[in-house]
Amino acid sequence: MKGFDEKWSDFPDYILGITKEIWEDRQLHTLHRYYADEVIVRTPFTFATGNMGVINSTMEVLAEFPDRTLFGEDVIWSGDDESGLYSSHRIISTATQRETGKKVLFRIIADCHALNNQIDDEWLIRDHGAIAKHLGMTPKEKALQLIEEAGGPEKCPFPFTPKRDKQGPYHGVGNDNNWGVKYQSILQRIMSAEFSVIPQEYDRACIGEYPSGIRACSHAEIDDFWMRLRSAFPNAEFKIHHRIGRDDSMMSPRSAIRWTLEGKHEGYGHFGKPTGAHVYIMGASHAEFGPWGIRREYVLFDEVAIWQQILLGS
Repeated sequence: MKGFDEKWSDFPDYILGITKEIWEDRQLHTLHRYYADEVIVRTPFTFATGNMGVINSTMEVLAEFPDRTLFGEDVIWSGDDESGLYSSHRIISTATQRETGKKVLFRIIADCHALNNQIDDEWLIRDHGAIAKHLGMTPKEKALQLIEEAGGPEKCPFPFTPKRDKQGPYHGVGNDNNWGVKYQSILQRIMSAEFSVIPQEYDRACIGEYPSGIRACSHAEIDDFWMRLRSAFPNAEFKIHHRIGRDDSMMSPRSAIRWTLEGKHEGYGHFGKPTGAHVYIMGASHAEFGPWGIRREYVLFDEVAIWQQILLGS
């Protein structure tokens, strides 16, 4: 790879390798090397620039969860050496909370753009809903706790919205691989209330891995997940911002989509009684295809951040 250390055999090796170095090998200082000085990092809660902020937040997490591990499930990527490489990195993380001794297991999807051995643009989603459940709280209860810890609704910072965003170095939208185009079409049809696409395009034995550690099996449960999300925000605008499709040796054909859903909480569904609160959802989805359609689907958004917006906005 042009501009990258020779020790990395390819881009997935780079993404997996630096993640282990930083978190598990405790080489936090390498963030000065692997993250650009003015890197932009967006999460459902925050918008930050600069690698010092990344270092500080990494130390904060490790102070609370000192034995944290990050197991890379997949790196779905696109791009080239000239314009940069873009990865959608799906991770399973385990950790023990220092204060309570409780163990947690949750997923992360990190979308990163890298050029010349440095990440300069990032969209990071952690499943704080799953963490909350392992610690004995619902996502809503965790959101309330965070608001109280911040000093109440008047002082609590509002989660990330596009108003706080700014254009980073990466301007791409992914690639035109057929599997990415296919999955994009499926998600757009679901969000247009065409739920009949699920039995048409999903394997009958499909497993869905969803926010807050929820696992769905087959069409009815997958339909229920998407239906309850869409019905909570029935008129919200669904946008796809990035699309990757890939065919790789020894892997199922697969796709990674980064998307948003923005609008009012004005329907009954996954987030209870409608409140009218304006909500911005940062989402990421991975799909693996087999001979009878999607055989595995991984969807991630942060339910705690969504509940915080609902509570602060209502």
